[in-house]
Amino acid sequence: MRIRLHAEHGTGSQNGQRSDGQAEQARGQRPPEQKHEQKHVAADSGPGAGFSGLSAGFARIRREFDLPDGFPPAAQAEAERAATSAAPPDEDRTDLPLVTIDPPGSMDLDQALAIERRGEGYRVWYAIADVGAFVRPGGAVDREARARGETVYLPDTRVPLHPAVLSEGAASLLPGQTRPAALWRIDLGASGEVEAVDLRRALVRSRERLDYDAVQAAVDAGTAEGTLALLAEVGPLRLGLERARGGVSLPTPEQRVVPDGDGGYAVEFRSGHPCEAWNAQISLLTGMSAARLMLDAGIGVLRVLPEAGPRDVATVRRMAAALGVPWPEGASYGDVVHGLDPKIPGHAAFLNESAVLLRGAAYVSFNGSPPEHAVHAAVAAPYAHVTAPLRRLVDRYATEVCLAVAAGTPVPEEVAGALAALPEEMASSARRASGVERACVDLVEAAVLEPRVGEVFEAVVIDVEEGRPGGRIQIAEPAVIARCDGDGLPLGERIPVRLTRADPGTREVRFTAAS
Repeated sequence: MRIRLHAEHGTGSQNGQRSDGQAEQARGQRPPEQKHEQKHVAADSGPGAGFSGLSAGFARIRREFDLPDGFPPAAQAEAERAATSAAPPDEDRTDLPLVTIDPPGSMDLDQALAIERRGEGYRVWYAIADVGAFVRPGGAVDREARARGETVYLPDTRVPLHPAVLSEGAASLLPGQTRPAALWRIDLGASGEVEAVDLRRALVRSRERLDYDAVQAAVDAGTAEGTLALLAEVGPLRLGLERARGGVSLPTPEQRVVPDGDGGYAVEFRSGHPCEAWNAQISLLTGMSAARLMLDAGIGVLRVLPEAGPRDVATVRRMAAALGVPWPEGASYGDVVHGLDPKIPGHAAFLNESAVLLRGAAYVSFNGSPPEHAVHAAVAAPYAHVTAPLRRLVDRYATEVCLAVAAGTPVPEEVAGALAALPEEMASSARRASGVERACVDLVEAAVLEPRVGEVFEAVVIDVEEGRPGGRIQIAEPAVIARCDGDGLPLGERIPVRLTRADPGTREVRFTAAS
């Protein structure tokens, strides 16, 4: 479970904390040897009067948010038929040495990657699970997916977008299995800029399922070869281009609930390896290429984020000065946050408070002419979600548009007709997923802290509101972000705080400033 101090929430898997590599995610780059701060609580301990344990708490959250349990018989039966009857694409690219990079145990594998040298530049192959080969627009699986919008992750389970026979089976890019894919070929110059893009359906076969720890270890040890060695070249090049065009990646850690391996759960802050940021850049690159295809064709669905207004920027500049965060003349917001360290109290507070500049992301669909506002401000370019179709509805539809445009054929009517409803469907599902995420973190925080009511902790004040007492504080051990009562809390400073309430039944945690 992850809470990001960022405008955007990516999707992830509670089984291994999967990151889908989307550009909107803020990624830190803590060295691999640094340890995560954790506090553990048993899943079935009784952490409060009238409260039967975390498992019961997670079940209650599923009920509160009306999460579905299983799939309707018609959708399940249709998925099972499709898993064995989908027609394969004509083109066979099983020769490509593709690999997936995901947390251990991941089964819903959306993306497989291969990178080659191309003269002085590079050729990026990015295979995306071809969910459209199995799911018919307007069919039972599609109707259920449109009601769900995205996979919802809880610490003890997940509520998938598609039946597992597809998402963890026939459509997943599992190693050693021949699968249909939407295969992107993106040619880059020596400095990482895009020179050519191609997209088509093809059969692919992933060679190996890798995880971020192993990839980073190989890169650090100098033993990375082939795609992994080139990812360590292309990723930094693309990050440099992102900064040059004014893009923003916040170096903020994720707050997560994870299984601890002993039947309980741990709450932690975690910052990603550098290779996760590099991998995210490949997803970004693909999403930007998809947006360009759709804009040129005048049909599609984009992920957009408005530019921050001058008043907000001026406020954040003043805040930087007050917190001791350098903002040189002529530097962009992205330049400023790039060098910040969230372990420094003033930096942590600035990263949290300045995220106001990155709020308001949404989807916009269009058919006939491009939208008036087509840029994602954090990406600093037009951008689309196309790389996680197993776990997010909009990606499948956007991919179908891109496949038709790339082939020079009309977008199928059943796809074009669905675009107008996608922004609201995705907004609704995102609200639900975010609510579930926050509720689960609140529950585990309360359970972790309940035995420690009355104790004093060291905290960093990361948020205060003008004219309102109190604010939000962040504690490193246990990994908690919570409300703190008290007048005149000093933003960006360390203070002692006393835990006054931790109730798993209400999922409420409160602190007060300690004298």
